[in-house]
Amino acid sequence: MKRVYVAAAPIPGEILELPEAASLHLAKVMRARSGDALVLFTGDGREFAATVEGVRGSRVRAAVGEARTVDRESPLRITLTQCLARGERMDLIVQKATELGAARIIPVLSRRSVVRLDAAQARAKAAHWRAIAVSACEQCGRNRLPVVESPRPLSEHLSAPAAAGCRLLLEPEPGPGAKDHRIDGSVEIVIGPEGGFDPEELEAFRVCGFTTLTLGPRVLRTETAALAALVWLQTRHGDLRAGV
Repeated sequence: MKRVYVAAAPIPGEILELPEAASLHLAKVMRARSGDALVLFTGDGREFAATVEGVRGSRVRAAVGEARTVDRESPLRITLTQCLARGERMDLIVQKATELGAARIIPVLSRRSVVRLDAAQARAKAAHWRAIAVSACEQCGRNRLPVVESPRPLSEHLSAPAAAGCRLLLEPEPGPGAKDHRIDGSVEIVIGPEGGFDPEELEAFRVCGFTTLTLGPRVLRTETAALAALVWLQTRHGDLRAGV
């Protein structure tokens, strides 16, 4: 079933011209034709049954059906605080974190971060990552978009109010275990840069109440670490379960 995100809630019974990027994908890649079934979703938990009403070049119009609320969100609200990764690695992290149910993604720049952004670049990157999250929701069936924040310095993030009741810092060296903490409802997990955090940053995490979490004996790349941590959290405390 083809799924399309629409920012404004459609009205059942109307004929709606779909957004440009979605129309182009449907017309040129998916080869959509009149009568094809669609699902439109608005990012607030609702989805709308729809059918393709017409295709003209790269423009697609859809007939909107009734709305329904379909909840595919995890009971565990996860905030992923991710130090910026190089190249397409950050795109991959945002895409897979969305698929794995992260509710909020906060990109941060630490002292050892290789990537550096000015204000204009930060805005452009945030818009790019939000588009990736939308596409991931279209693919995986989520009807709520994760919040993707603009990149910010790590020091600024740590000085802001806590993003969750339980705060975890993923580190390769063993530390006080997350098993000693109750993870119930919300959790923040922080993933460091390729070069790791420096000692002053690690001390700042301790002062802010973070607990060190270690996943196995191997040192993981930053993009691998993010996905492994999300899978661990969703399996132990969320909704990632084997079906029968």
